[in-house]
Amino acid sequence: MGVSIEDIKKLKELTGVGLTDAKQALVEAAGDFDKALEAMRKKGITKAEKKGDRETREGLIESYVHSGRIGVVVEVNCETDFVARLPEFKEFAHQIAMQIAAMSPRFVTMEDIPSDAYEAKKQELLASDDLAKKPENMREQIVEGQLKKYFVEQVLFEQPYVLDDTMTVADRVKEQIAKSGENIRISQFRRIELGITE
Repeated sequence: MGVSIEDIKKLKELTGVGLTDAKQALVEAAGDFDKALEAMRKKGITKAEKKGDRETREGLIESYVHSGRIGVVVEVNCETDFVARLPEFKEFAHQIAMQIAAMSPRFVTMEDIPSDAYEAKKQELLASDDLAKKPENMREQIVEGQLKKYFVEQVLFEQPYVLDDTMTVADRVKEQIAKSGENIRISQFRRIELGITE
């Protein structure tokens, strides 16, 4: 089955791969664009995970202000100054700033949650009356699930990505790593909302 040049170009644009790889993915997916895109995303995520340990000393500080009421400043790092200056990298950083403005996370990753905050919430859940009614051997598992659900909304990487809710922010970062060929890290952010102080 033939594949259209428009689909090849579109797949190349979305994934950052070469034309040959894009065409190959479409041929393997029998012309099914969504299937090909999913396959390329999985390949990209695998490649991105291999780059995850490389140092990120370059990057940029991006800001976003929404309606004069919410302001965000975010530090996004990469490996080289070359990638940091690319318009796609700036656009990615801007999208992350928009995500933070919209979803108001408190932490970048689960590892960034202070252990005392995590422990305090865990103790609160362990002491709940609802948990006491559950079988004892299942309580720890139930609490772990509740903790994850509670912190998912507060952790940037765990949140559904606002511009494509079929993926998380962590998936979007991995996709950008695959496109740029460099490790990318979101180091820190600040979110300010008019009239609200932490």
